Amino acid sequence: MKILITGSAGQLGCDLVRVLNADHELFPLSRNELDVTDNRKVLETAERIRPDVIIHTAAQTNVDLAESQVELTYRVNALGARNVAVAAQKTGAKLVHLSTGYVFDGTKKEPYHEFDPPSPIGVYGASKLVGEQYVAMFCDRFFIVRASWLYGLHGNNFVTKILSRVRREKNITVVDDKYGSPTYSLDLAHFIRHLLTTEKYGIYHAANEGGCSRYEFAAAIVEAANLTDVRLTAVGSDQFPLPAARPDNSVFASAAIRLNDLPPLRDWREALREFIRSDLRLS
Repeated sequence: MKILITGSAGQLGCDLVRVLNADHELFPLSRNELDVTDNRKVLETAERIRPDVIIHTAAQTNVDLAESQVELTYRVNALGARNVAVAAQKTGAKLVHLSTGYVFDGTKKEPYHEFDPPSPIGVYGASKLVGEQYVAMFCDRFFIVRASWLYGLHGNNFVTKILSRVRREKNITVVDDKYGSPTYSLDLAHFIRHLLTTEKYGIYHAANEGGCSRYEFAAAIVEAANLTDVRLTAVGSDQFPLPAARPDNSVFASAAIRLNDLPPLRDWREALREFIRSDLRLS
């Protein structure tokens, strides 16, 4: 298949190229190569390539910056999604659109499934929700894939931040009142590879199985990296005031994956260990 990837230089984009390159004709375009806010350029690019699939990963993902750059965030995350959806529809391509657990407010006590009503609490989540709505409005054949606590080799993420911190200091504090489903971007890329070959359109919560607090996640990172001399202290998120509110609960229940008989992503701890051993090559 011909596959156009937006935001290909990002964390997930890089892993999509790794996973898809052997079996498909790829057209990976970075932000500098394709500005998704340029409706005319997006359509011209899609009409020139005539892809079978467009995977739209390009986004403004800085949650705190979104609060002060509202118009830019909506231009990229909402109008950018609209532009890509229109281009996919006009060229007959399937669309895989990446979204986020931040479309929920995080007040639910149980894991979030695909049938829970969204209720974002910040500009980033609200802009991504509008992007989802545009995708459903303008494209007939779409997969909306929501990710949670994504990490990988290419990008600044919680795993690499923790490992960087413990190289500088052996005693660190981590919040213990925010919960999510850590997800290895390579595993997500493999799931998308399988998903795009199907006709099982709709919304998917695609995360490694299970959930944990940020503190538990940090402890698992330290353990997987065999850092026995590091001391972690759990604190409340009120100790780290930030411009944007974060959902307390971003743990996913991947109901749509089960209902559609698709292969689930593995347990988050197993995925983390492989990432640290294989991608980061730490032991």
